[in-house]
Amino acid sequence: MSSPEALERPSLGDLTQRILTLPRDLGRRVVAVAGAPASGKSVLAETLTKMVNQAGRAARTIPMDGFHLDNAILDARGLRACKGAPETFDASGFINLMGRLKRGGEVVYPLFDRERDIAISGAAVIEADCDVAIVEGNYLLLDEDPWRALAPLWDLSIWLETPEAVLRERCVQRWLNHNHTPEAALARAEGNDLANARRISATRLPADVTLND
Repeated sequence: MSSPEALERPSLGDLTQRILTLPRDLGRRVVAVAGAPASGKSVLAETLTKMVNQAGRAARTIPMDGFHLDNAILDARGLRACKGAPETFDASGFINLMGRLKRGGEVVYPLFDRERDIAISGAAVIEADCDVAIVEGNYLLLDEDPWRALAPLWDLSIWLETPEAVLRERCVQRWLNHNHTPEAALARAEGNDLANARRISATRLPADVTLND
């Protein structure tokens, strides 16, 4: 990782160019896009992936959400109510996948089906000739074990800094879009999403680039 930058808003073109010029130490360049729930991680990751591909370099977006633990495991551990918190993910499995991505070669990975609320194993593949993996997730820069083991794997890390009021509005709307009542949507946002957002913000490692929303 390079030295962290001051808070700024570089253009997408600047970020794309920075990704394109990253040194290649091993098999594949791996970029982290981290932030709180509803901070816009997936949109930014997909946009950067598209722009890197348009520049002639093969890139794919890999979401962290495929490593949600199954609801049956969460129920057994009493964690269903806080689904989405760091301890409700297969962190070790995710860290192992990131190591495999870094080394290169074809890598198969799981995806999360939000409508069915389950992770689907073997649902996507990053091809051997893919040069750049742009990974998006809440806990890519979390300064807690075992998550902090991810930091050395990032060739570039990007943090999305988003005001809590904006996160609240987006999280509520997300749950409304999944047919929750306004009361239930607000409860999900306040009781889980924003609690996780505060935890991430309070215990995170520095990023190479920080984007203010």
